[in-house]
Amino acid sequence: MYLDYFGLKEAPFRITPNTEYWYAGGQRGEMLAALLYAIGQGEGIIKVVGEVGSGKTMLCRKLVAQLPDSVDSVYLGNPTLAPDDMLAAILADLGIDPPEIGRQARLAQLNAALLARHEAGRRVVVFVEEAQGIALDHLEFLRLLTNLETATDKLLQIVLFGQPELDVHLADPRIRQLKDRITLSLNLSPLAQAEVADYLRARLAVAGYRGPDLFPPALIARMTNLSGGLSRRINVLADKTLLAAYAGQTHSLTPAHLEAAAGDADMRPPARERSPSHRWAWLSAGLAAGLGLLAFIAWQALSLEAAPSPTAATAVLPPVSAPPAAIDMAEQARQTQRWLVAAPPDTHVIQLASAKEAGEAAVLLGSLSAATPQPVRILHGLRRGKPAWMILAGEFPNRDAALAALRTLPVSPAGEPFLRTVGKMRTVVLPTG
Repeated sequence: MYLDYFGLKEAPFRITPNTEYWYAGGQRGEMLAALLYAIGQGEGIIKVVGEVGSGKTMLCRKLVAQLPDSVDSVYLGNPTLAPDDMLAAILADLGIDPPEIGRQARLAQLNAALLARHEAGRRVVVFVEEAQGIALDHLEFLRLLTNLETATDKLLQIVLFGQPELDVHLADPRIRQLKDRITLSLNLSPLAQAEVADYLRARLAVAGYRGPDLFPPALIARMTNLSGGLSRRINVLADKTLLAAYAGQTHSLTPAHLEAAAGDADMRPPARERSPSHRWAWLSAGLAAGLGLLAFIAWQALSLEAAPSPTAATAVLPPVSAPPAAIDMAEQARQTQRWLVAAPPDTHVIQLASAKEAGEAAVLLGSLSAATPQPVRILHGLRRGKPAWMILAGEFPNRDAALAALRTLPVSPAGEPFLRTVGKMRTVVLPTG
């Protein structure tokens, strides 16, 4: 109704998940990259939790669209399916129809199909939505499907999308084996006020809007409060606010338009209002293939839920074999800089990799194995004269000891590891020299 009036080619705030309107802010882009990385490893169960309307389905669809061509996706959207029906749905998505009669026959049918794809260099990932509604014994059945494997590879990987109640179910000791299989756990946070502004602007641009900002800061602040930062509620409010302005034949959106929209949608601030500036850290857990320290966190924008960071100048990241923890990238980098200033100049370290962005560095951290020399440090400084994040491993008194450790390391995803000395790095890496 208001499209022509505001110069739009299509409705910008429909609640149907359309990946053309994908918004990478609010950690969404980093989460997408982390999910793609975890799926690339092919191990374990992945879990994504978010409130109703936080964008789980959009993230799921974008993830499916970004999968490599060698990965086949299966979608389970009905949480009430019994195990036999789950098997039938998976087989149907894989193009195997009709399914055999009986669970064991269907399991054998699925195993044969997965083996054939594995031999052809293909993999299968099952995406499960509304996982919080799945009965505990059915969740356990899904876990058992991940036991289908060859001598070296898992044949099936599962990604669970659910509301916070899913975490409550997973805390039940009856399915502790499933919880232990979760290798990556992400929490889809509500959008902060600045992100809501970017979100609105981005969707309007996709819909063809080319004018000045329609939503003034006061409206965005109120909309963030009313919506709780949840994208579906933002869409509803924005759509109705534009409609109210159109009804009044004005291009200037006012608080009265927004309040009318909120009244029409019967929308009030969530009972437990979330602080947009606070983030729950989304953590990886026990990924043997290398996601043990994954923490895709932009160092200037986020506040992490984690144990208090050590303050000593020699503090380092937890060992890669230790239980995972949220990493405050900025604080760890500052601690490394302080260590670099104080350490003996002939101390040798191994530079494993470097990256332009904190998120990319976190992915590289996730690729480290338990055999990585300790301690592992993050350093933010200059590389070839430009800011970069560097991952350093080990602390060796001389070159021979460092070389011995270096020879045991494989080539990293970002290149071949090499040796550096503290003295040289002080003058080359630290911005102050």
